[in-house]
Amino acid sequence: MTEPVATRYDNAAAGRIEAFWQAEWERLGAFRADNPVGGLEGPGAAREPFFVMDMFPYPSGDGLHVGHPLGFIATDVLARFQRMAGKNVLHTMGFDSFGLPTEIYAVQTGIHPATVTERNIGRFLAQIRRLGLGHDERRRFATSDPDYYRWTQWIFLKIYNAWYDRDQKRARPVAELEAEFASGARSAPDGRAWEALTKAEQRALVDSYRLVGRHESVVNWCPGLGTVLSNEEVTDEGRSERGNFPVFRKNLRQWTMRITEYADRLVDDLDRLDWPEKVKSMQRNWIGRSTGAVVAFQAGEQTLEVFTTRPDTLYGVTYMVAAPESELVDALVPDQWPAGTSPQWTGGAETPAEAVAAYRAKVANRGERERQEGKTKTGVFTGAFAVNPITGGRIPVFVADYVLAGYGTGVVMAVPGHDQRDWEFAKAFGLPVAEVVSGGDVEAGAHTGDGKLVNSGDWDGLSPSEAKEVAAQELERRGVGRKQLQYKLRDWLFARQRYWGEPFPLVADEADQVFPLGDAELPVLLPEIEDFRPIVFEPDDADSRPSAPLKKAGAWLTVEFDFGDGLKPYTRETDVMPNWAGSCWYYLRYLDPKNEETFCDPANERYWIGPKPQRHGPADPGGVDLYVGGTEHAVLHLLYARFWHKVLHDLGEVSSAEPFRRLFNQGYIQAASYTDSRGAYVPAAEVEESGGQFFWRGEPVKREFGKMGKSLKNSVTPDEICAEYGADTLRVYEMAMGPLDQSKDWSTKDIVGAQRFLARVWRLVVGDDEAAENAGAPRVAEADPDAETLRILHRTIAQVGEEYPALKFNLAVAKLIEYTNHLTKRYLSDQQSPEGVPRAAVEPLVVMLAPLAPHLAEELWRRLGHQELLVRQPFPVADPKLLVDDEVKLPVQVAGKVRATVVVAADAAEDAIRAAALADPKIVEQLAGKEPKRVIVVPGKMVSIVL
Repeated sequence: MTEPVATRYDNAAAGRIEAFWQAEWERLGAFRADNPVGGLEGPGAAREPFFVMDMFPYPSGDGLHVGHPLGFIATDVLARFQRMAGKNVLHTMGFDSFGLPTEIYAVQTGIHPATVTERNIGRFLAQIRRLGLGHDERRRFATSDPDYYRWTQWIFLKIYNAWYDRDQKRARPVAELEAEFASGARSAPDGRAWEALTKAEQRALVDSYRLVGRHESVVNWCPGLGTVLSNEEVTDEGRSERGNFPVFRKNLRQWTMRITEYADRLVDDLDRLDWPEKVKSMQRNWIGRSTGAVVAFQAGEQTLEVFTTRPDTLYGVTYMVAAPESELVDALVPDQWPAGTSPQWTGGAETPAEAVAAYRAKVANRGERERQEGKTKTGVFTGAFAVNPITGGRIPVFVADYVLAGYGTGVVMAVPGHDQRDWEFAKAFGLPVAEVVSGGDVEAGAHTGDGKLVNSGDWDGLSPSEAKEVAAQELERRGVGRKQLQYKLRDWLFARQRYWGEPFPLVADEADQVFPLGDAELPVLLPEIEDFRPIVFEPDDADSRPSAPLKKAGAWLTVEFDFGDGLKPYTRETDVMPNWAGSCWYYLRYLDPKNEETFCDPANERYWIGPKPQRHGPADPGGVDLYVGGTEHAVLHLLYARFWHKVLHDLGEVSSAEPFRRLFNQGYIQAASYTDSRGAYVPAAEVEESGGQFFWRGEPVKREFGKMGKSLKNSVTPDEICAEYGADTLRVYEMAMGPLDQSKDWSTKDIVGAQRFLARVWRLVVGDDEAAENAGAPRVAEADPDAETLRILHRTIAQVGEEYPALKFNLAVAKLIEYTNHLTKRYLSDQQSPEGVPRAAVEPLVVMLAPLAPHLAEELWRRLGHQELLVRQPFPVADPKLLVDDEVKLPVQVAGKVRATVVVAADAAEDAIRAAALADPKIVEQLAGKEPKRVIVVPGKMVSIVL
């Protein structure tokens, strides 16, 4: 522990003060936000709303380390400031409590996931409450609460019972689609009228339009976890993000959501959001919208359609590549290798079928990013050739894992002269490289820059942009291609073969026809089962298939319903929703958490997050005023939440077009970790420094900076810091470490600086001896502050009042420290005011400090004689007159060079400034008796003397 500070404000005092005020805030409902209607309505709804929110935390059993609260403290500081600015502030926190980590732990220990979740939430709550976060506790919930996931299921049914009208570019209820079919306004794809279809055919037709469907597609199958995973849950190395198990790509029938229907809107509406450009770019890249052409290559009886953004390079195609998962490959493969096939192309297999099968098995568990970014190109010849529709040339077709089945058609035309990945593959397999765009040496590497077309027939001399248009026209004229928009975004795999998740509100009949349940059947409760373990397999068992734990749910599985043709038995869906489901809409439930009639009353939604063009401009989409969290959710939670919100908006359930108006990504707190000679981590707290080197138990260790974690043995918990220094000290230290959006290094020994600052503030009000503390009355003077103190005070008010809403908390701390130091020096150190610091100088300091160190500020506010809470006291207002300098310094130039500086009154007339400049001794010396030709005065800027 560091040396004690010379004051009565120490860790013991901080602990008592913080416990008292946390209890008082809770007793008085200090942080409650009022709604316009419903169970939480109140007079505060007449004020301007401000909704600030942290990204939904997952209640891990490990609890928090000091890096986690960085964003939580920041949003609390801002929320407290906005309350002082007179706003009705909504700030709360719930828990994203369904998901794999809890279930994995439950499986390992045999403890039910619900029990694990309850325990973890208790631990998490104790930690965040110790920090003094001003949450509206009435609005807290967990996604695993039945009262919550009832509405998750309800929203799922809204999406399930909707379809996307591409003409109107919005989602509409399925009932409207059925009405169009029934009226004859829309006919079946085969031309038959609605009444000519059987009921089963009608259902199947409508199901094909739904935003939720069950489809056979290539998915990420993880035998070691016993479930399929979304692309975002698979690492670059082709392993599961949770557990690090191998993941295999295989065709399975799974529930998916058609997020792809919203691809254009998800891209275009990013321009309406106040988000970091980095996150916008990540979403644009993930969606991957590009303009190009679809080109048809004939391979025997098979037509291989290829999407390309470079139809101008068709003359440069020297081979084609299909993704290993592509179903087209099986139809292409001949019985025998063509005569003259290079052994380099066969992979040593006797037949093309054997070669393709062996290659598929080899690359089955490689992740998409690894496949696309891998330096070493691998592949195998299919034994088939295709014909270039423009040149008529015959080109070989390969299978290679750098092509993905999920992008485009799963087949690409390879132009190695002008695509680096194609060039690397061509060099690895001895394939020709053709130059069709001038300006590079294609034998040395692909030329991807500008140039003119060459070796391209009639297209020679055109620029690539000109040739793209000509090529598209030529393809359409020949009937072998067309212009097309393409996307990387795939439909969202929306099912997990797990236990700990939201049950689907769906049942199926004997023919596997699916029926959605009605609102009255919600929630579909997760059943209690004795064995909640997933059915897992050997991690390398690529041939295994998923089997959900809920298949062991006994009587829960079968239920009777009447869907219009009599009471019949149906089977419940045994997959569960992914953990992203609950976090897609939780911000909406914060607005109206007690409502039992709907997920959120429209009046409350409009008040808190509805569009406010008068405040944010005509393009305002609405949404949460400020959302703070890390960039790791840029293409997961943020994209999924935007999709759900847009569906709800289309269906008239919400007025806002986007969920999050403004997004801010906080940086990370890093910590030093230490490894010994074996590379094993040693406890960071036990490492000692000597002579610039580091030692653990006498042995030298290596230091590196990175994340905190139990495995790195460098975690510091907020509990430890609060116990030793106080929560306010931790809050001030983390906010003072540097800009909020940048990462910074943790140093426990530096925390004492924040504690000493707070101790100086305490001393300004209470004093620094036991008698003063016990007296209870503050040691403040009722006299007016001196003129200099007033100027510094009002500049501090103005500066801190600007830094808080700008999230520049480190600068706010710096200004408050500077002002505190001035008061200490002016009124205490020099003993110029033995009766104490003027009340008018110190009370504004306490108010300004309240967002950062709320417990200490409340205590000092009470000691200053105020009975009302400081929480809603107005923030001080700076006097504009005191922000203007009384005097200014002006440089004086002689013949273009600065020769002196003069100090004049800020409002001095030009004649007075001129006289002061000419009277300065340095200027008199420079002039040496000469008469200036001109003296130019620029008020507030400078004086220039022309000889």
